[in-house]
Amino acid sequence: MLFPTIEFAVFFLVVLTLSWLFMPYPRIWKVFIILASFVFYGYADLRFIALLATAIFVNYFGAVAIGRTENQRARKTALTLTLIANLGLLAWFKYYGFFVSSFLAAAENFNIAPSIPLLQIILPVGISFFLFQGISYVVDVYRREYPVCGFTNVAIYLSFFPHLVAGPIVRAREFMPQLATPRSPRAIPATPALFLIAGGFAKKILLADLIGLDLVDPVFGSPTAFSSFDVALAILGYSAQIYLDFSGYTDIAIGTAMLLGFWFPQNFNRPYTAASLQDFWRRWHMTLSRWLRDYLYIPLGGNKKGKLRTALNIFITMLLGGLWHGATWNFVLWGGLQGAGLVTERSLTARRLKKGKAPAGAWPKGLSILVVFLFVTFAWVLFRAPDLTTAAAVVSQLWLGIGQPTTLVTFSVLVVVAVGLGLQWIPPRFWQSLQRRYARMPLVVQGVGMGLFVVVVTSLIGQRGVAPFIYFQF
Repeated sequence: MLFPTIEFAVFFLVVLTLSWLFMPYPRIWKVFIILASFVFYGYADLRFIALLATAIFVNYFGAVAIGRTENQRARKTALTLTLIANLGLLAWFKYYGFFVSSFLAAAENFNIAPSIPLLQIILPVGISFFLFQGISYVVDVYRREYPVCGFTNVAIYLSFFPHLVAGPIVRAREFMPQLATPRSPRAIPATPALFLIAGGFAKKILLADLIGLDLVDPVFGSPTAFSSFDVALAILGYSAQIYLDFSGYTDIAIGTAMLLGFWFPQNFNRPYTAASLQDFWRRWHMTLSRWLRDYLYIPLGGNKKGKLRTALNIFITMLLGGLWHGATWNFVLWGGLQGAGLVTERSLTARRLKKGKAPAGAWPKGLSILVVFLFVTFAWVLFRAPDLTTAAAVVSQLWLGIGQPTTLVTFSVLVVVAVGLGLQWIPPRFWQSLQRRYARMPLVVQGVGMGLFVVVVTSLIGQRGVAPFIYFQF
């Protein structure tokens, strides 16, 4: 079920109304929100419900097995089995086809034909997100950083529909305590929540989808048919599109959760204003970056085992982070490129510190921001292209397309891309001030304004509908 659709609007209106009615009755509310979340997730395919239920049972009983004993060997065994179950589900649904096809292709080079079936397995929406949340929960229980929780609370934590299909990746310590806190409809911050939801809709429908439809999709669908200028703008446009699409989803998710009485962690913080690649990853998909740091990079040894091991740990973390995004070699190379960039940046910073120079480097901040942005933007080509052949064709067309007529570069496209990227540079205090002004308006004016916004957005959608969120495939 997509957020910016009539189906979701009706669903959420019913859920929100009943949720507010049931808030004074926690037991009823918990059962209701679990059922609502299962309806939301099973809307696309009822078979997905069984997977979500399996993830809940695996992580609940895994945490119970870890928490009910003080024997370290038994605790470690329970953790290992739970992780195998989580990663096994992820590997089967997301990576079976990738690993088998890669193995068969490699075997063919040696004239070997193993009889391994290449099955067509449907990728359940959001599987990476709720399984990563489950892993973080059981690991936190194992580390004694969070206690074992009741079955109902675990079920809500993993299935809560606002973050179910594309995050943010919420930790148990961030979410579970809110289930114990009494909530009241009177305490719901409706205006900030609606402001976030409206902003998310605008990012997705008014900007991201238009950039994708009018610029990015045509170029990446047939790169050799377009000029160098078209291709360059499409590469730049995808940087805007993926930010607008994913941060727009996050805004809607956080806003809907707020209306239900819950707070999610921030997931984006103007990432394209970063002056270093490390800073970019502190600003982009922040909950995933923290997850990779705490549950992969640090367990690998972090920066505690020497320079070479630190570099290897960074590279492995980003390589697996790339694979998390998708089961293709494009994502593996994209993750490897990010890892290599982080290692190189860290090495250059260490050299400057050794020479007694400032760690920021010799470049002015503006130039550093530009270099990081260009690195990230060109890396997105691997992320967007359906395969390596297309990625190579897009990059090569930057010079092969010189002299071809420009067909996609229009004033409206330039404006939308510029606005999409320019949003990065608007300071947060501007939006906070705008939100306060909106909140001070009479409720009637607020309602009319929101109604007009919905009408405008609906009219712009027209017959083309709403494109799926980019991160739904992960």
